[in-house]
Amino acid sequence: MSLKQQRQRDVEGDVPPDSISLEEMPLNRTNGNVGGEQAEDRRRIRLIFDKYDTDGDGLISTPELKALIASAGCRDMPPHMAEQIMRRSDEDNDGCLDFEEFYAMSLRQRWIMRRLVARYCRYVVAPPKPKAADEVDGEYERQMSLCPPPLTMIIFSIVEIIAFLVDVIHFQDDPNYEGNIGESVNGPAATLCIYNPYKRYEAWRFASYMFVHVGLRHLVMNLIIQIFLGVALELVHSWWRVALVYLAGVMAGSMGTSLSSPRTFLAGASGGVYALITAHVATIIMNYSEMEYAIVQLLVFLVVIFADLGGSVYHHLTDEYDRIGYVAHLSGAVAGLLVGIGVLRNLEKRPWERILWWIAVIVYFALMFTGILVHIFLPDYFPKPVYN
Repeated sequence: MSLKQQRQRDVEGDVPPDSISLEEMPLNRTNGNVGGEQAEDRRRIRLIFDKYDTDGDGLISTPELKALIASAGCRDMPPHMAEQIMRRSDEDNDGCLDFEEFYAMSLRQRWIMRRLVARYCRYVVAPPKPKAADEVDGEYERQMSLCPPPLTMIIFSIVEIIAFLVDVIHFQDDPNYEGNIGESVNGPAATLCIYNPYKRYEAWRFASYMFVHVGLRHLVMNLIIQIFLGVALELVHSWWRVALVYLAGVMAGSMGTSLSSPRTFLAGASGGVYALITAHVATIIMNYSEMEYAIVQLLVFLVVIFADLGGSVYHHLTDEYDRIGYVAHLSGAVAGLLVGIGVLRNLEKRPWERILWWIAVIVYFALMFTGILVHIFLPDYFPKPVYN
């Protein structure tokens, strides 16, 4: 039987291939389908197969599969995964899909969740420029991984919520705090974790203050930003790199505040949040030539940073009751940029980027080491410790 006759038999109708929407590809089929439903499935899939078999050789090649995905309508096959799909579906390893392989591929739905995550990651983490030889697949999408799942920032956020609730519950029956939900810094969690300049000898406070938030708005804003930006970084760069960036921002925030305002108490994860923001800037710097719209995304992040920092400084100078620690924001932002350059993944290493890596690492450790030495050898600069 000729190829043309075989196609005609599979189609079993006079509907032209161009009239078949890719949205019609069945979603809830199994290999156990028989009879009329299976024949109808095969007919519809055959029409799609014929439409994208542009050279008429009875096979779907990788470029043809990419063309199918790029048409943006097939829910079974998300974009940017042509090569992965081809490898998984090409049972005879000839580099192409015949109709039976193509039909078997249409029965599977393994990539639906990955597609949703890939879209989110692509919007938050700057996407790479498509290469001439690979117009659809992207380097960032290939680097993204759901194993292990991106839980680091979620875990940090849960601990921060628990600490907040501990203090809220502690004062729930106190009439003095009615209407001021979570604004007390005298609760058990805040007393233990807040950065207290009079208890600098309790070194854990330089990091644990990130679990304490003054007010519900303070907590919610930090949670939204750190989950939205942190999870996206974690999908590409792995959990431990993002954790290092976040904690480096937290530590830099308390160190900078202690040096610039030695009698200032400090609460909140804003140092870590700003570190995540500038870590995205670091990824753009290190992967600029591989990214699409890099300058636009860079400008967006810079506008957000300078707008918030400018507002914080303005309120600090004009409002004597302002309690926003803008130095912690600024220190966290600097740390996020330096540590981000040092630990986040660089897709294509260049000589100047190696030099920049060394500069970033040396500057960060030099600043932190200097701050530690000041605390050790210049105790009179700081308030006298209170041990009760």
